[in-house]
Amino acid sequence: MSASMTNNTTDGSMTGKMTGDIAGRHDLISSDKVEGTSVYSPSGEKLGTVRYFMVDKVNGDVAYVIMSFGGFLGMGNSYHPLPWKALHYDKERGGYIVALTREQLEAAPAYAEDTSPDWTNSQYGSQVDTYYGDLPKM
Repeated sequence: MSASMTNNTTDGSMTGKMTGDIAGRHDLISSDKVEGTSVYSPSGEKLGTVRYFMVDKVNGDVAYVIMSFGGFLGMGNSYHPLPWKALHYDKERGGYIVALTREQLEAAPAYAEDTSPDWTNSQYGSQVDTYYGDLPKM
């Protein structure tokens, strides 16, 4: 992937013309715009919101979206890693759709707000991948 920008400013932002593979792409979005986006079932039921996502630090691919699920007024939430490839952005809803029911999500691998899985242990990622199998792309 090649891209260039010119005129670095003193605040770290860049101005100028983008060139290369990224120029003209309108399907890119910054991470802060993804966080907080709603996630829906195919029937339109809101399942939760994107809390953050996990990026492979070697190849840069997004592996999982961590979805905040349940709770009330931000308390008692559980966090569910969903395979990024299983989500589809729906422009009309302004959110993501995943081919899951609430019941499937309740039985899925999850962790509490005050804990975090050991992502350095490949068993956790394997457990998540095995549970979701080959979810259809919406």
